[in-house]
Amino acid sequence: SVRGKTGASPKRGLAQYFVINWDLYAMLLLPIVYIVIFKYVPMAGVQMAFRDYSVFKGIAGSAWIGMGNFERLFQSTAFLSVLRNNIIFACMDILLVFPSPIILALLINEIKNKRGKRIVQTITYLPHFISWAVAGGLFYMVVSVSSGPVNAIIRELGGEAVNFMGSSHTYRWMIVLSSIWKEVGWGSIVYLAAIAGIDEQLYEAAKVDGAGRLQCLLHITLPGIASVISIMLILRVGSILDLNFDQTFAMLNDAVLSVGETIEYYIYRVGMSSVNNYSLGTAVGIFKSLIGLMMVVLSNFVAKRISEEGGIW
Repeated sequence: SVRGKTGASPKRGLAQYFVINWDLYAMLLLPIVYIVIFKYVPMAGVQMAFRDYSVFKGIAGSAWIGMGNFERLFQSTAFLSVLRNNIIFACMDILLVFPSPIILALLINEIKNKRGKRIVQTITYLPHFISWAVAGGLFYMVVSVSSGPVNAIIRELGGEAVNFMGSSHTYRWMIVLSSIWKEVGWGSIVYLAAIAGIDEQLYEAAKVDGAGRLQCLLHITLPGIASVISIMLILRVGSILDLNFDQTFAMLNDAVLSVGETIEYYIYRVGMSSVNNYSLGTAVGIFKSLIGLMMVVLSNFVAKRISEEGGIW
């Protein structure tokens, strides 16, 4: 190898290494070009948040207004309402949606029949491959007031039909339930892989000592995947304001706009749909990104304080 040669200068050795392995570095070229063009170049548009942007004048020709858009943002009661909705959705997501794949993975791991395990995995994975446009329509059909099977059961039991998707009291719970139904199977893959990496000898030793399934679960399985859970939680907290736009777009309606509108949908509505205020929409996006960065750093710090293996860096 190049590293094994003696008498060659470090620069010459490094150049020879690149020449020998040129095909490996050529494979990196396309991803690098993609990242530069679609991730870094568009960052120049961030300055729209600090300008009174006009499509006709362009970014450079639009007047610089500094923090004016951010001042308007935090003085807007509509944005504060949207921010409150996002915080409520984020708390429900962390408390209800995030643990669901973990619980499912633990339950699947307890299925000893391999065929039954594969069937359960397949059934729970399938909804992930359905687009939210279709999934939202299916969910509307299931909970429909007039023809949905859920309200049909309620009527048979002597109750009154409930407008689940049109009531401010139930809409948020429908969003949580639909998120769990669609993504719980796909999210469990990471935890199943982590469980598969636990040494089987630990379970055998525990059974010899008289431990049951629950004790093995609490003292072997959960500690064995604790670091993975910690990392996934940090990533989830970092995207705490990045609620699924496709889901909101497919399931939101005017009757529940006050309790269901999220920041992603607000950016679309203000920046691109009805108002066409690109500067304000960009300011909202920057605010959301900064909050996400702060939450990642904070959650990583907390995880590192709890466990040395719990953080990302």
